[in-house]
Amino acid sequence: MLTQTQKQTQTAPCSLLEYFANLPDPRLNRCKEHELFDIITIAILATICGAEHFTEMELFGREKQAWLKTFLELKNGIPSHDTFARVFARLNPLAFEKQFISWVQAVATATDGEVVAIDGKTARGSLDRSRGQRPLHLVNAWATSNRLVLGQLKVDKKSNEITAVPKLLQLLDIKGCIVTVDALNTQTLIAAQICDQGADYVMALKGNHPNLQAEVVGIFEVVRQVAPAENPAKLEAALEQRTVAETAISFSETVETGHGRGETRRCWSIAAPAWLIGFSLWCNLRSLILIESIRRINGQVTVELRYYLSSLEPDAKRAGQAVRAHWGVENSLHWMLDVAFEEDDCRVRVGHAPENLALVRKISHNLLQQETTLKRGVKTKRLKAGWSQAYLLKVLNAIPRVL
Repeated sequence: MLTQTQKQTQTAPCSLLEYFANLPDPRLNRCKEHELFDIITIAILATICGAEHFTEMELFGREKQAWLKTFLELKNGIPSHDTFARVFARLNPLAFEKQFISWVQAVATATDGEVVAIDGKTARGSLDRSRGQRPLHLVNAWATSNRLVLGQLKVDKKSNEITAVPKLLQLLDIKGCIVTVDALNTQTLIAAQICDQGADYVMALKGNHPNLQAEVVGIFEVVRQVAPAENPAKLEAALEQRTVAETAISFSETVETGHGRGETRRCWSIAAPAWLIGFSLWCNLRSLILIESIRRINGQVTVELRYYLSSLEPDAKRAGQAVRAHWGVENSLHWMLDVAFEEDDCRVRVGHAPENLALVRKISHNLLQQETTLKRGVKTKRLKAGWSQAYLLKVLNAIPRVL
């Protein structure tokens, strides 16, 4: 008779599941009717196939019980929705997160220059006013080229993203990557940690550093007075009036049109002058970046200016790509979690369940993003996975290095 481990090795549809085989079980042995591995596995498979809540996970398990029995123990059948709820409420989210990161690092090859976007998201449905419980807020790391969630970390109730981001970075291998953050996390300590871990940074600069922002805005006001593509020599001369000696200057422009709208994006990247306010406090600060976005929609024109600090050498094309890539965490992850996975509508609020279910959704999202044979959105892929067991197996094996 095969042992549980032999059964998983021989017939499990994806070795991803084995990464969660050794999770610490929060239950007493005498109270366990179902293996923790079985519960986690069914939850992941059900979520890929469209399940949003514990009742739907139970229903999925009952419909797929014969197939699940080929690689799971299921000694007492399919767990009830109450069992799913209790286990996910008590499961240690940090242990779950570490196993998730181990899987991602095993299957994802971080290439030099990979943009890792760090940004926070609130699960609004987890708000519970009757208990005085704030909504769950997670900081996420998104690899824009690989289109993978690298990790998540909960923001403590009495803290904010500024303290959570360094803890998340510590869990990740970001060597050779470009880490992008929003203005809230533009902090000298975070910049130093990114450098210490062998990565570069591009950090949005806004009003939380008012004096530095004013200085950078003043520099680029001079920059924008000259058309750099037409007369770069004049631009350099203008900058020298602000005592910027031997300033390195780079400029790029892209134009996109379609669907009745057009956008011109201009990027300037210049060497960060040593006389800049607080220059020595920012680890490896090498360049200042300005992004000018000119949008034309139905005859109306809007202009937006955004400023950044970076450890990259002045290179407007590379800087513009990094800034543009940062928005992938919003469009390809946060928006997808809300629309395809209906995360904001999830009313799970007890214990660690909101955080653990958020991670289950990200595991599912990673696999669905990597499955490219079906040229449809994530929501349609989830439907097909529920309809077709063959396609579900294809999703599970979407990342070749998992096998």
